[in-house]
Parts: sequence; structure tokens; C-alpha cells
Amino acid sequence: MESGLARSQQPRSPRRPWVVGVSGASGTPYAAAVLRGLLDAGESVDLVVSRAARLTLLDETGIAFRDAHWQEDLRTWLARGADGKPDRFTADVGDVRYWAAGDLAAGPSSGSYPAKGMLIVPASTASVAGVALGLSKDLLQRVASVTLKERRRLVVAVRETPLSGQTLKHMVALDEAGAVVLPASPAFYAGATHIQDLVDFVAGRVLDAAGVPHSLYRRWEGELGGSRKDQ
Repeated sequence: MESGLARSQQPRSPRRPWVVGVSGASGTPYAAAVLRGLLDAGESVDLVVSRAARLTLLDETGIAFRDAHWQEDLRTWLARGADGKPDRFTADVGDVRYWAAGDLAAGPSSGSYPAKGMLIVPASTASVAGVALGLSKDLLQRVASVTLKERRRLVVAVRETPLSGQTLKHMVALDEAGAVVLPASPAFYAGATHIQDLVDFVAGRVLDAAGVPHSLYRRWEGELGGSRKDQ
């Protein structure tokens, strides 16, 4: 029979989080929905919020994301629905690590850090350009570059319209480098009746691209009008 001492000496499986990068594009509800979906699926999360994203979050939700109080601010953010109403959701942020955007010595900045991959939600055209060009001007861009070089899954949820020719070239470059370029384009066949449904559809497609199970939206089953039968 195996002793307690022997069991305690067995190596533990390393924590392998998904890194979620939030850029300054409009669409912080998309990021919140993806984070809730990852946590609901039992995934570990490393969070990077760019400086520009803090301003967008403050503008869209009234929430100030502070380094010293990030857990409290994250709980408040994840509890808020896409309609702006507070306390719509609950989320356990116990397995979330936060890294400041200016910390280029953070764990995920190294290829030896055991991450599953990275999801940039939402992705601004500036972050798309930075990652495509390999600039690594902040931690978000650095982690994305590491994700690509380590051949891990990188999902870039672009949130901008219209798209310039230069941005389209950057998106093609990301696709050629192995990233999944996923425009934040809600669909209506899933029977959306609320703004949260449209947000959850995009978040669900991001999680689909990452291979993370979820139940954020009704999937197409080949039946016309099927979504209306559920209403």
C-alpha cells in the first residue's frame, strides 16, 4: 500500500492556464463573457489588461481596474451583464492570476511558462498590428509573440469596423503565423433575444476556437427556424 509520504513526493501536474489579453478596443463585455466561460469550464486563467483597456473598461462599465485591488475589480466586472446591470453573474476568480501590462518579466513572457495558449478579447487594430509585426511593446504583445513561437493556440477576436487595408494585411499575417483570426461578429440564428445573447455568441466562438467546452449559445443543428421553437 502506498504511504502518504510517497504520495506527497509525487510530482504535481503544473498549472497550465489560458492567458487572456484584453486590449483597448471597445467590447469589454466580450472579455467578461470569455473569462466567465473559462472559469465555468474549470480552466485556469492568467489575465493581462492593457493600459488602453483600463480606459475602455472605465468608459463602458464605470469600473476602474486597479493593480492593487484587481481581484475585487475583476469580481465586479464579471458580475456585470452586457446591458450594464450589476450582479447579473457570479464568478469564482480564485484560479486567476493577474499580470500588469508593463511587467515584461512576468511568467507568461517566457516560452518555458506552461500556458495552454492565449485569447486576445477584444483585439484592437493596434494590438493586431503589434502582434503581426512582433513589436512586443507591452506584456500583451509579448505573450502573443511567445504563443506563436511556441506553436500554441492564439485566438485574436478583432473588434473594429471598417477594416483598413493595412489591418487586413496584418490579419492575413497572423493567420499565416498560425493564429485564429476571429472577428467579433454576432450571429442571429441562435435565437438571440437580449444583448447578452449576442455577446455570448462571440465569446462562445472564441472558446470553440480554443477547444474549451461551454453552453453559451445554441448551436446550429440544420433545422430552419429551430431557434424560434425554444422561445
